[in-house]
Amino acid sequence: MADFFFGSPFRRVFHARPFFPAVEWSSGAASAAMDWVETPASHVLRVNVPGLGRDDVKVQVEEGNVLTIRGAPPAAKQKGKEDEEEGTVWHVAERGKPEFARAVALPEKVRVDGIRAAVENGVLTVVVPKEAAPARPKPRPIAVSSKL
Repeated sequence: MADFFFGSPFRRVFHARPFFPAVEWSSGAASAAMDWVETPASHVLRVNVPGLGRDDVKVQVEEGNVLTIRGAPPAAKQKGKEDEEEGTVWHVAERGKPEFARAVALPEKVRVDGIRAAVENGVLTVVVPKEAAPARPKPRPIAVSSKL
C-alpha cells in the first residue's frame, strides 16, 4: 500500500500537472471537457459544447498568451416550455449549468493572429498555428587568411 502513495510509477501520470497548464476560474462557471493535440504545424483544442452554436461561444486571447473560451446558451433556450407552466415540479436536475468557462495558457512560439475556431456537432475546435521554425543555416566554408 505504501508503494501506491510514495513509489508508484503511475503516480506522475495520474497526479502530475500538464505541461501546458490549463487555468481554471472560480467564478462559479463549470469547466468544459477538452482535448489538446499538438501537430507539427499547430495546436488543436477540441471542447465539448453540446447544444451551443457559434453565437453562443466566445473565444479570445487575453494577456498575450491566455486563450479563453466561454459559452452560454441564450436565456430563451435555458428555460423550456415545461418551466413556464404553473404547478411545475422538478424531480431530477442532473444536467448542471449550461454555462462554462475555460482558460488555457498557450505555449510560446504560436501565431496568436492566426487562431481559428469553429463549432460543429457540439464540438468547438480551436486551431492555434505554430510559428515556422527558422531555417538552420547551411554549413559554408570560410576562407582563412594570414592577417585580419
